[in-house]
Amino acid sequence: METRINEVASRIYRLSTFVPDIGPAGFTFNQYLIDDDEPLLFHTGPRAMFPDLAAAISTITPLAKLRWITFGHIEADECGAMNELLAAAPHAEVAHGALGCTVSLNDMADRAPVPLGDGQVIELGQHRVRHIDTPHVPHGWEARVLYEETTKTLLCGDLFTQLGDPAAITSDDIVGSASQAEDVFGATCLTPRTGPTIRSLADLAPTTLAVMHGSCFAGDGAEALLALADEYEARLAKATE
Repeated sequence: METRINEVASRIYRLSTFVPDIGPAGFTFNQYLIDDDEPLLFHTGPRAMFPDLAAAISTITPLAKLRWITFGHIEADECGAMNELLAAAPHAEVAHGALGCTVSLNDMADRAPVPLGDGQVIELGQHRVRHIDTPHVPHGWEARVLYEETTKTLLCGDLFTQLGDPAAITSDDIVGSASQAEDVFGATCLTPRTGPTIRSLADLAPTTLAVMHGSCFAGDGAEALLALADEYEARLAKATE
């Protein structure tokens, strides 16, 4: 497996590893490194991918300089290598929503995590990252996203998950491909709050959507988020007929 690096917004790097034997067309696992005075990583990947991830990070900034370790929710592909990163970066701290810290990370993390309140901002230097609670969207009680305010990049985790190994970044429709992945995996919690939660993210008007599995999106992120909300609301309505 090869971990490829692409800059998808100013000093925000997509570190992507394609695994061909997952699902019908393979699957990408993307981490995002924000290179700044206090570098931040969003997603750690599973433990087995740690050596490749560490090597990729080191081409951008020294691994020991990593300051923040973050992820959308508690799942192996999101935080499996958390403790390996803590060991490699002596000044790094895990930052997550207060609920995720209380329920899981206070026990799981080798160093005490930093609990964040909804809307709290971490100052990295030139970048500002805002924590936003999104319970059960797309899944997980402790789910959340991050919004980088200076580049208008939404680090959206499992939202817009796509199959295969598409381009690093696209301006084409990603809702259709996300719908295909949902047909295969059925990974999204469909509740009355799913659509409204995604619509609230559209209010941020992001211009880059940093997706965990598949292509990033460059363009009108609000339009894409509203279309995704429509898709899930239609699925919920059909399921409850």
